Amino acid sequence: MTSLRIALRYLFARKSHQAVNIISRVAVIGVAVATLAIVCVLSVFNGFSHLAEARLSMLDPELKLVPATGSTFSHGEELATTLETLPEIGHALPTLEQHALATYGEYQMPVEIKGVPEGYERVTSIADILIDGSYLQAEGDYPCATLSVGVAIRLGARPGYVKPLGLYAPRRQGRINPAALMSAFVTDSLLVGGVYETDQAEYDADRIIIPLSTARHLLGYTNSEASSIDIALAPGVDLSQARKAILALPEAAKWQLLDRWQQQEASFKMISIEKWITFVMLAFILVIAAFNVVSTMSMLIIEKADDISTLRALGATPAMIGSIFTWEGWLITVTGGVAGLLLGVILCLAQQWGGFIRLNGDPSQLSISVYPVQVHLLDLALILALVIVVGYITGWIASRLASHH
Repeated sequence: MTSLRIALRYLFARKSHQAVNIISRVAVIGVAVATLAIVCVLSVFNGFSHLAEARLSMLDPELKLVPATGSTFSHGEELATTLETLPEIGHALPTLEQHALATYGEYQMPVEIKGVPEGYERVTSIADILIDGSYLQAEGDYPCATLSVGVAIRLGARPGYVKPLGLYAPRRQGRINPAALMSAFVTDSLLVGGVYETDQAEYDADRIIIPLSTARHLLGYTNSEASSIDIALAPGVDLSQARKAILALPEAAKWQLLDRWQQQEASFKMISIEKWITFVMLAFILVIAAFNVVSTMSMLIIEKADDISTLRALGATPAMIGSIFTWEGWLITVTGGVAGLLLGVILCLAQQWGGFIRLNGDPSQLSISVYPVQVHLLDLALILALVIVVGYITGWIASRLASHH
């Protein structure tokens, strides 16, 4: 195309006025810096999202079965046994979750307890996130609790035999004596076996893991009831295979089967929302940077006034002259955008592989020491599409200026 060839000549040719050269470079650099910022920020969000997923997966089972209606399975033990007969399933354990009040010495706080049976470490990686003590179901005749780091700090609790951990839950059945308010609660005492930390507020703030039998006693459930079934896949089994096998069971319509993302959908949705709100804000910065290109085109049109007159004398139509500067504005914007995109990818990959930007603080107290970064091709494609659209709009505005010159 003649218009594109002329635009390419204008792009690479040295301008007669030094001011136009300087403004052109500033325009390209402005677009490049804005594009680089978008690449880096989105990649950092990807890194933190991946980190959160990896940390959460250590306490979440690979699959979790919950009732479609109601809060518990009336036959949780039988259902877990049925699931374990499937060749795709390695382990299936009934669990029970509910709210309670925890006390330790003179301190108390509301907590969320999770009752788990023997073998819970086979469906999660809880042993890998312990920061104090050990994961124990019982110590002799005494049941043991594993506390989140938030509970341990607020209650001042540590593993050992110093003080018992008290748990109080509202009585679900039977009459309550108004004259004896404590009769409205079921209580139990446990030893503190260990403390875990996931670096996720949802897990670290107020959770306590206790034996399933203790949870059923506190909450007034039978020895068969469960609020969920935590599932670990058999070695070498794909998640989709296991899901298909479970949902093929006769009562599957009464269940909801959640993978790790779905178990923490709200948390990951929040990260995603923050990421794309930030993208929109940075996109506005890119648009503002593109106004420098419009300024450059205004100066270029003034400088090329004689060329425009010559082209008109040779028979060029206003549409053709406008298309020259449409291409020119688009080329300047895309050149800056592609340069920023490449530089951003290089910087992010260097951080991803080399970790040259480190987090401040005591390394012994941090779960990671460098900013987590991950480059996603879909993000790069979206950024490139944004640059192309902004470049087209910039070129279109430039063509309007040329047509009125």
